[in-house]
Amino acid sequence: MRSFPYPDAGSPDLRSPSRFLWWLARAERGTLLAGVVYGSIWTACQALTPFVLGRAVDQGIVSGNFGRLLLWVALLVGLTLLQSVFATLRHRTAVSSWMQAAYRSAQLVGHKVTRSGDALPQKFSTGEVVSTSASDAMRIGEIYDLCARLAGSVVGYLLVTYLVFLSSWQLGLVVLLGVPLCGAMLLFVIRPLQRRQKEQREAAGKMTALGADTVAGLRVLRGIGGEHIFVERYRERSRDTQLAGNKVAYSLADLNAVQVLVVGAFSVAFTWIGALQAVSGHIEPGQLVALYGYAVFLVSPIRTAAEAVSRFIRAHVGARRIIDVLSTPSAVHDAGTTVPGPSSPSALVDTVTGVVAVPGTLSAVVSADPAESAALARRLGRFEDAVLREAQVRWGEAALHLVPLREVRRRIVVSDAEPQLFTGTLREELDPEGRHSDAEIKAALDVASAADVFDALENGLDDEVTEKGRGFSGGQRQRLTLARAVLTDAEVLVLIEPTSAVDAHTERRIATALRRKRGAAANTTVVVTASPLLLGAMDTVTFLEGGAVRAQGTHRELLDTVPAYRQVVIRGEGMDGHAGTHTTSRATARAGAKATDGVERPKEDRETVEEGAQR
Repeated sequence: MRSFPYPDAGSPDLRSPSRFLWWLARAERGTLLAGVVYGSIWTACQALTPFVLGRAVDQGIVSGNFGRLLLWVALLVGLTLLQSVFATLRHRTAVSSWMQAAYRSAQLVGHKVTRSGDALPQKFSTGEVVSTSASDAMRIGEIYDLCARLAGSVVGYLLVTYLVFLSSWQLGLVVLLGVPLCGAMLLFVIRPLQRRQKEQREAAGKMTALGADTVAGLRVLRGIGGEHIFVERYRERSRDTQLAGNKVAYSLADLNAVQVLVVGAFSVAFTWIGALQAVSGHIEPGQLVALYGYAVFLVSPIRTAAEAVSRFIRAHVGARRIIDVLSTPSAVHDAGTTVPGPSSPSALVDTVTGVVAVPGTLSAVVSADPAESAALARRLGRFEDAVLREAQVRWGEAALHLVPLREVRRRIVVSDAEPQLFTGTLREELDPEGRHSDAEIKAALDVASAADVFDALENGLDDEVTEKGRGFSGGQRQRLTLARAVLTDAEVLVLIEPTSAVDAHTERRIATALRRKRGAAANTTVVVTASPLLLGAMDTVTFLEGGAVRAQGTHRELLDTVPAYRQVVIRGEGMDGHAGTHTTSRATARAGAKATDGVERPKEDRETVEEGAQR
């Protein structure tokens, strides 16, 4: 029994698809070697069966020797039993090899997704990554499932060649040269199959990507009556995938037909030559029976070889896609020189804007251009090392991008503007590492004013959260993710628009509770927002204009002395007294989405519209 995932999936060889497949083989060499041994014994038993049967005919039936007949029949029964035992063992090791290769590949992709930062979403869509992990990994595993049979086929072919040479050197040459020749003839059909399988894989990836985006925004699409547009697009992608699949099916049909023709022609020619030699007296009747058995047996090695080539092509295509994902440079990583982080809570200084996050304070950042404050939050959270090399952030005396990444992630937590929840219990969502008691979790829910969300759940903290938290409204998801951020008790907590999806009364309660929770000790809290209710609870507010600090002070001081600041935070307030905050919040969320991916993706627009509708 094997347990997945592996504690350490290893460091793959990404220089080429073939090297990657060879690396996977070396990682499970024990299982593969056992499969080769079992497959060889299993196939050898099959190859020896016609030989034993022929001896039983010649030495037992033709000669009338019952004792010899009984001996050969007993050997035949023994070979059958051995074949059954080793067929079972071979199958078990083959499936184990398949699963090990597939899950190791999927685990590598999963780890890459969690460690690549924003680099992967900028290069691949969600659907493409899912398809790589779910489909390509399984295709790679198939080639290792076949290894035991392929090795057994080679052993069986060599054994049959030797046994045939014992009867007739002419027939031995036919087997020795004919089987490889039959296999080579199949390559003419396999080459177009490779090209068509690659086209089909690309079409399937595009279809999966479109499907993932459509499902993610289905509720919004229905709300604005636009689902028929995406359904039609999905139909077009599906039709392209179907046509590509049909072409693959044509090639597979051609391959099967050629297999039947080539193998059938070889078997007929081989048996016909053997019959002529039996009629001429060069071989015994029992040997002719054995030759017919060999002809039937040799069908399997030829077909296995053709299947191996076909599967290797698919695995090669899948390996190339996985390599593309794994070789994408991570946006953040520990490479080269690293320096330890500050031993005690220290200020975070952004050298681009001049913003300073002082330990023990609640500070807010407001910008006339929401993209500037979103980019600042990303720098403080070390989302892209390439950016920090040009626009350095100092953490105490150390450059933030040189501090070990694990330490940065442990001590600095950024809660993004777009709430993300995963499938699992609410307890696992809020406390993934299981370090807090139920009382502490509920206290964090109170800080986020999410007690009503908890009270509405039938099973409390053990209630199951649906995928992406779709069972909650946008405001509920936002409050739950705020509770999760507060529960980390991080030394530095950066919150990006934490209340953009809640009403004014809830926002006021959150502001008060957040100040009470994070205002103590040496915790550093930075809130990127333009909400007057949150700004009023901050110790200090920094106003950015033109990419630099324009003014700094309390919320009331900036309202009274900086007209540009007043214009930003009061924008639209005449409409309902709170709309201006949400207008700016949505702009900040969209700016953060742009900073994440480089482009403003349609899916993210739909989610923004959805949350706006809920507000």
